[in-house]
Amino acid sequence: MNNERIMKVLLGPHITEKAAIVGDSGNQYVFKVATDATKPEIKSAVEKLFEVEVDAVRVTNMKGKTKRTNQGMGRRKDWKKAYVRVKAGQVIDFGGSE
Repeated sequence: MNNERIMKVLLGPHITEKAAIVGDSGNQYVFKVATDATKPEIKSAVEKLFEVEVDAVRVTNMKGKTKRTNQGMGRRKDWKKAYVRVKAGQVIDFGGSE
């Protein structure tokens, strides 16, 4: 996989209370990923960008919510979320500070 595709697969970390609980208990991290990304692409992107060994990847498709606006009913985009489990003892640092 080329470097351009690696940068387009991971869109960013998904930081919520549920993601924090999963991260503390299972050494997992949650990412927003491209809707056309596959598990092998996500695995290689995380390994190359964060220099860790990925143990497993789980993917869920999240449906966009329907919202009411002044112009009528609107709908948010569908998106994809990936739960990435890294090997024991390895950490991904999103802050970048020491």
